[in-house]
Amino acid sequence: MNGLRACVTKGFSDFFREIDADIFCVQETKLQEGQIELETDGYFQYWNYAVKKGYSGTAVFTKREPLSVRYGIGSEEYDREGRVITLEFNDFFLVTVYTPNAQRDLARLEYRLTWEDLFRSYLIELDQIKPVIICGDLNVAHQEIDLKNPKSNRKNSGFTEEERGKMTEWLESGFVDSYRYFYPEQEGAYTWWSYMAKVRERNIGWRIDYFIVSERLVGSLQESLIFTDVMGSDHCPVGLEIKESNQGVEK
Repeated sequence: MNGLRACVTKGFSDFFREIDADIFCVQETKLQEGQIELETDGYFQYWNYAVKKGYSGTAVFTKREPLSVRYGIGSEEYDREGRVITLEFNDFFLVTVYTPNAQRDLARLEYRLTWEDLFRSYLIELDQIKPVIICGDLNVAHQEIDLKNPKSNRKNSGFTEEERGKMTEWLESGFVDSYRYFYPEQEGAYTWWSYMAKVRERNIGWRIDYFIVSERLVGSLQESLIFTDVMGSDHCPVGLEIKESNQGVEK
C-alpha cells in the first residue's frame, strides 16, 4: 500500500475482515508509532517503523502468536527503514518485506543491489533452520511477462538487468515464486499500476508483489492469488494458501 492511513479511508478494514486471513502482511505503512489505532480483533500486531517519518514501514497481523519476532535483517544501515519483520512459527518462518526502490533515476540502485545480497543471505540462514514464506513488495518485475511494456522499461527502476538478476540469484538459491509455480504463462497478472489516468483501467501494470517460498514447501502450496479488483492503493493485495502439517491452512 502507499500509506496505511490513506488505505484505511478507502476500504482497508472491509477487505481485512472479508479475507479473514490467518496472517496479514502490510508494506509501506508510512507512519510512526501512535499515529494509528487499528482494530484487528483476534490478531496479534507487530510493527516495524522507519526512523524517517512518513516513510517505508511494515506490519504483520497474525491470529496465531509466533514463537519469536525479529525486526530487520541485522544491518544497522538498512534496518533504519523498517523494511522487514520475521515471525517464527512451529513449521516455518514468515517474512514480510518492503524492498528498497532504486528510484526513477536509479540513484539508489547500488544501495538496492547491496540490500539484495544481504536479504538473500538472511533468508538462506533462516532456511537452514526451517522453511521460509516471504510476502512483500519486492519492487521488481522478474520476467518480461510480469509487466505490460517490458521493452520500454528495460533501463527503468524495477526492471533493470541488475535487479532482475538479483531475483534470479535468489530463486536459484532454493526459493520459488508461488504465483509462477501455479501460472507460469499467465499474462496480464499485475499487482501495481501507476496513478496516471486510466492506466489501471487499461491494465498497464507490473507484478512486483510476491509470495516466495522455500522449495521444500512447494508440495504444500494450494493456491497463489492476486486480488486485482481490490482498490484503495496503487497496489492490490496478493494471497497464498498453503497447507501445514497437522495445523490446517495459512492464508
